[in-house]
Amino acid sequence: MQIEFLGTGAGVPARFRNVTSIALRLLEEINSVWLFDAGEGTQIQMLQSTIRPRKVDKIFVTHLHGDHIYGLPGLLSSRSFQGGEEELVIYGPHGIKQFVETSLRVAQTHLTYPLKFVELPNEGGEVLRTDKFTVTALPLDHKILSFGYRVVEHDHAGELLVERLRAMQVPEGPLYGQLKRGNDITLPDGREIKSADVIGPAKKGRTVVILGDTRKTPNAGELARGADVLVHESTYGKGEGKQARNHYHSTSIQAAEVAEKAGVGRLLLTHISARYAGKSANELAYQARTIFENTRVVNDFDVFEVPFGEQSNSKPIKLTTVDEDEQ
Repeated sequence: MQIEFLGTGAGVPARFRNVTSIALRLLEEINSVWLFDAGEGTQIQMLQSTIRPRKVDKIFVTHLHGDHIYGLPGLLSSRSFQGGEEELVIYGPHGIKQFVETSLRVAQTHLTYPLKFVELPNEGGEVLRTDKFTVTALPLDHKILSFGYRVVEHDHAGELLVERLRAMQVPEGPLYGQLKRGNDITLPDGREIKSADVIGPAKKGRTVVILGDTRKTPNAGELARGADVLVHESTYGKGEGKQARNHYHSTSIQAAEVAEKAGVGRLLLTHISARYAGKSANELAYQARTIFENTRVVNDFDVFEVPFGEQSNSKPIKLTTVDEDEQ
């Protein structure tokens, strides 16, 4: 599981930051990529990434401001040109279906794949449940309806303790498969082997929370509770609380307070205003670290591994190779 930031700016594209788009790369888990928002130019950003549009099969839209959705029509069209055939599902506030369908209709664009929309109730709730993931959403506090999304990976079953089975002289083969599936077995010599005795502890799944634009609100903390990684907007810095509230955004300090109170593992600050150009953006992280140490300001094309267990302050991992299944 990896998080790749295709755009980390606020409002309008800037020289070093494009507008918002975040990819949750689940290639090892389910061989797909989930996209959160698609500001203008998202497909161009993908050209500098190893992500291919046809790998994106779910898009979660936080809200309908242009810097979060203007890239959708072009991205959906490119997915057709690049051989996309599998269904793509777009989740988001009421109105996202009208926006996309109108854009495609006016441009007389025909897609080569089914497009499905799931427009969320204003109060949010469970958005998606599969055998490996559950996604929930809650409304935040912005000028228009804006959602935050909580992606929870289900716990992984424990590993089969092969060395223990060998020591017990259990023949390799189908019997191992039965035990892995949770079935007890009886050996030819009459010994009964219980699956629970040869399966290691379950591995706790990871939780990633990605918030849309918002000012301070209890729902941000509710979504973030106990998450491994929290992606929070930081349009404003310390001392700009009044401006943040007036413009329905957050400061770096407010984001850190959410992370600290919710007990998250790691805080990644995005949606950075063009006022914080170059190294000045690091000031937002320095401010946040006075409250929550494990904080970073992200840049376009940063890729973060989300490991199992406790998160660390390791540097962003840059992916420079293209996996064969991403070609």
